[in-house]
Amino acid sequence: MDLKEKFIKGRRVYDGKLLKVHRDVIAMPDGRQKIREVIRHSGASVIVPHLGNYRFVMVRQFRYALERETLEFPAGRLDVGEDPLICARRELKEETGYSAGRWEEMLMIHPAPGYSDEQLWIFKAEELKPGKNNLDSDELVQVVELSLDELMERLSKGKITDAKTVTALLFLKCWL
Repeated sequence: MDLKEKFIKGRRVYDGKLLKVHRDVIAMPDGRQKIREVIRHSGASVIVPHLGNYRFVMVRQFRYALERETLEFPAGRLDVGEDPLICARRELKEETGYSAGRWEEMLMIHPAPGYSDEQLWIFKAEELKPGKNNLDSDELVQVVELSLDELMERLSKGKITDAKTVTALLFLKCWL
């Protein structure tokens, strides 16, 4: 069965700093034409900073879109064409002050494939060395250290809802 949808025409309807929104007309396999609204995003790297002994570095921050604080693994947007590992190294240092001696790619995910082309690369960072963070001017975060058990308990109680963090935690639980 052919499921491929084919682009006919489209245009960018919003061009923001973070997101580009496109409104496209597509042809379905049976010939019907439909509209697809797609958010184009350069992607991001997510870092799982492992201190050893199943303890992890997290960031607590206020998320305006949710109107509340979240507890997340550090992450940051890739510059156009940037290697995800280079982004991960930069973001770990910027947000937490830590640098890592060992990096391992865990997985890549598409957080919202129904309307976005965003890709998130999730890396585990180990052999951590503390340092001073260097936050972007629009960032305000608190660095928090928690055990895997504490994180899984918060996850099970609905206290951690960030998709990239949930995915990384579940992968970690299976992997470790």
